[in-house]
Amino acid sequence: MASPSSTDRIERSVHINTAPSKVWKALTQAEEFGNWFGVALKGKTFSAGQQVQGHITIAGYEHVLFDVLIERVEPETLFSYRWHPYAVDPAVDYSKEPTTLVEFTLKAASGGTLLTVVESGFDRIPVARRVEALRMNTGGWEGQMVNIQKYVASQASP
Repeated sequence: MASPSSTDRIERSVHINTAPSKVWKALTQAEEFGNWFGVALKGKTFSAGQQVQGHITIAGYEHVLFDVLIERVEPETLFSYRWHPYAVDPAVDYSKEPTTLVEFTLKAASGGTLLTVVESGFDRIPVARRVEALRMNTGGWEGQMVNIQKYVASQASP
């Protein structure tokens, strides 16, 4: 389900027909996250305060480095990280730019889990790329919510 977005944030939610513990595992086990998100994270782990990197595996974006700083890990409730949104140009050094905050929240819902992602902080991104970063990440989160929903369904026990 789509939610309205302001110029500073993107919010998307999806109902996943499984227990929060299974959605949590797909979100916070780095290799599983990589499987549905499209990033090579073999052998990596997510823990608060840790920087995690891996190359994107989505066709056309293999040159992009997924580079996040894990902010919070609150079991089966909240998982968040900071990153540079739509940092896809290999000729640009994004390290001096502000980051956005990506927060995943889980809530038990009828027959499963309501997963919500909020990415905020776009108003601090340099004007020259703010609109494109917001536009591309809006479409990206729409696709990623479908990806995690399908991934978790594929992991269900027979």
